[in-house]
Amino acid sequence: MDDLLEQTWDVVIVGGGNAALCAAIEAAEAGRSVLMLECAPKPYRGGNSRHTRNFRCMHSGPLSVLTDTYGEDEYFDDLMRVTAGKTDEGLARMAIRHSESCLPWMEQHGVRFQPSLSGTLSLSRTNAFFLGGGKALVNAYYNTAADLGVQVIYEAHVTHIAIEGHQCTGLDVTITGQSHRISARTVILASGGFQGDVDWLARAWGPAARNFLIRGTPYNRGVVLADMLDQGAQSVGDPTQCHAVAIDGRAPKFDGGIVTRLDCVPFSVVVNRDAQRFYDEGEDVWPKRYAIWGRLVAAQPDQVAYSIIDAKSLKLFMPSVFPPEQADTIEELGEKMGLNGDALRETVDQFNAACRDGDFHPTELDGVATEGIEPPKTNWARPIDTPPFYGYSLRPGVTFTYLGLKVDAGARVQTPDGPLDNVWAAGEIMAGSILGQGYLAGFGMTIGTVFGRIAGQEAASHAQ
Repeated sequence: MDDLLEQTWDVVIVGGGNAALCAAIEAAEAGRSVLMLECAPKPYRGGNSRHTRNFRCMHSGPLSVLTDTYGEDEYFDDLMRVTAGKTDEGLARMAIRHSESCLPWMEQHGVRFQPSLSGTLSLSRTNAFFLGGGKALVNAYYNTAADLGVQVIYEAHVTHIAIEGHQCTGLDVTITGQSHRISARTVILASGGFQGDVDWLARAWGPAARNFLIRGTPYNRGVVLADMLDQGAQSVGDPTQCHAVAIDGRAPKFDGGIVTRLDCVPFSVVVNRDAQRFYDEGEDVWPKRYAIWGRLVAAQPDQVAYSIIDAKSLKLFMPSVFPPEQADTIEELGEKMGLNGDALRETVDQFNAACRDGDFHPTELDGVATEGIEPPKTNWARPIDTPPFYGYSLRPGVTFTYLGLKVDAGARVQTPDGPLDNVWAAGEIMAGSILGQGYLAGFGMTIGTVFGRIAGQEAASHAQ
């Protein structure tokens, strides 16, 4: 350990997830000495990347497990739709274009893919799924990095990036209770957002944030982000925006991961604690709209909602990790879920009466909509009328926050006086540059992979 702490490294990377690993591999392949500082214990290494399952990828024809074509303009239009235009178009299009070359690079470095799973067929053209999920991807990259000579220190808590002028002169890190100063020719910051710090969330969102569940890693507490902002690095993104999805209300407070996500919303009616609907459940296909539901539920009383389906829809989405509540009547289901059963019955009856006949297609926009009811349901609007009935409680689940560090196309960290000479950022710590709001399934991995690789290449060149 002392040898690792006392030498001057070509590249020091703060973080241990996808972006950090991509940067480490690129820098090591360029012949540079690389040290990764991962604050999590080894079994929990990998940050939010442990919980991912796919990578959104542009391609001009069938590519690996991807089918057909997914061009730059369509990809960008999908991003514009979910972000309402709040993105840096130059950086966004660069990430999209680079994604096509990233997929074969990932395969060359140990990542294996599989065809889309049942319940995710709508993604077969746009998203490549990892065989074994995010944990398998993380382990593959760590194995590749080790073969390249990358050194890793776990439970290494970086507390300060020493900036003098436009130069990083060292990093302060605490390991097993002792403080150390590490020297580096270049530094890559890939330590994520601040979702693990509930007090910071509450300052940004208000007291309601204390009711949120953190489905991402608890080790991303924003320490390095705050340190850099305090030293004048330019910020990007809104502190009140984050990747927040509606997850199972029975999930743990931290680190529940992707298995706690519920994909039932498009085939359901969603009500609040007063058994009232509050938004169009069928607005768009789930990969493009699922991330808005965390914020929608956060705005409801007690930050809770309930998704109600019937027997017709139970097999139309990925199965949940916890079984739903079940009952033979809507009233009974409501009572089981802590709702007023009669009120829920009235809401469902009103919804059913507004449904119209149409050709139901669960994996694409089908235009099967309600009439004469607010809010409308604009797709997949079938009556909830076939027992048994099922219900899930929903709570906001925060994956990562969008406040971050501003970077340029070379991933270099910016200040009001220009870029820092030897500091780059990749992954969630800079994703707010592209994700102003909303989310697109698999796009976080795209950002991390593209900018991680760029940061590693640029740092390696500078260190030479």
